[in-house]
Amino acid sequence: MTFRSGLAALAIAGLAIAGTAGTAAAQNNTVGGALIGGTAGALIGGAVTGNAGGVAAGAIIGGTTGAIIGNQQDQRRRAYYFWGNNGRCYLRQSNGAVVRVSRANCS
Repeated sequence: MTFRSGLAALAIAGLAIAGTAGTAAAQNNTVGGALIGGTAGALIGGAVTGNAGGVAAGAIIGGTTGAIIGNQQDQRRRAYYFWGNNGRCYLRQSNGAVVRVSRANCS
């Protein structure tokens, strides 16, 4: 049980650190996604199987998945532009702010 308690404490600490880290707007987060995914995969794999093989498999699968998701994280899509109820075009920015833009962007 001590091993699993240590894993739980490590997971909580990792989530606390990951929640405070910020990236630049133009930077993708492949490495960060791989690190967080690998850590989470290792924790889950170790908890489910209880052996080192599960930890290794979870780390590989989680790291690969995290890298893929982190690489695609900052790709902008047209879904950020939308029509408002008043007939104006708006842009939803990555920080959550909404600004009014030219109607040509929503067409």
